[in-house]
Amino acid sequence: MAIISTAGLAKTFRTKAGPVEAVRGIDLTVAPGEILGFLGPNGAGKTTTLRMLTTLLPPTSGAATVAGCDLARDPDGVRQKIGYIAQSGGVDLSVSVREELVTQGRLYRLTKAEAAARADELARDLGLTDLLDRTCAALSGGQRRRLDIAMGLTHRPEVLFLDEPTTGLDPGSRADLWDLVRQLRDEHGTTVFLTTHYLDEADALADRLVVVDKGRVAAEGTPSALKLRYGGSLDASLQDTFLAITGRSLAPKDTTPVAV
Repeated sequence: MAIISTAGLAKTFRTKAGPVEAVRGIDLTVAPGEILGFLGPNGAGKTTTLRMLTTLLPPTSGAATVAGCDLARDPDGVRQKIGYIAQSGGVDLSVSVREELVTQGRLYRLTKAEAAARADELARDLGLTDLLDRTCAALSGGQRRRLDIAMGLTHRPEVLFLDEPTTGLDPGSRADLWDLVRQLRDEHGTTVFLTTHYLDEADALADRLVVVDKGRVAAEGTPSALKLRYGGSLDASLQDTFLAITGRSLAPKDTTPVAV
C-alpha cells in the first residue's frame, strides 16, 4: 500500500501574462519507509508539487492521498501526519534550542511535561543535547539544520518532506545529515520525500528517483536502473543520466511561477 499516491495532480497559476501550467498531471506512488528523490530542472514543477503535497497550495485538478488522508477532503489530517522542512528553515534565532523545541511541542498540543520530554528525546537523537541552552543564532549551519529537522519530527510524522536540506552546508555537515536521513528510515520507518539539486546526494540517499520535467514525470526508477536505461551503463554518472532524460543540467535553484 502506498503512503503517497497521486493521480493527474495538476496546478495552473493565473498570472498577468495568462495561465501557466506549472504541473500538468503528476502520477506517482511512494512506498512506506521509502526515501524518494524528487528531481527536476528549473521550472519543472518540482517545488509546486511539493507544496501541493504538503497542503501549502491547493491543486487545480487531480487527486492525491498522503498517509491515508485525502489531500483535498482532509488537509488537516495530512498536516497531522507529515513533517515539512523548508529550504530556508524556520527557527527563532532569539531563543534557545530548548525553548524552540518545547514551543514546537506545545504547538502540537503536548503538555508542558510532554513537550520538555520530547525536546530532550529529539535532542538526544539528533545530537543536540549539548546545545539545548545555546541560542539558535549561535548554531552553525549544520546544527541549525538538525534543529529544523528535530522540529519537523516533534509529532512523529509518518512522512517527512525535505526541501533542499543540505543547501549551503559544508561537506561534513552534509554527510551527517545523510546519515540522519538513513537513520530515520532504518530505525523509525519514516518515509522521506527529498528534493535536492545535488545529484550525488540523490544517488547516495534515494531508494528511488522520480524526475519531473515540464510539469510531468519524465522518468522514475532506482538510481541504478535509470543509469542503465538512460546513461547506457551502471557506471554512468547521475549527471549524465539526468541530462539524457531532460536535456538540461540541474541548476542550483528551482523557479516555479508565483500566483498573482
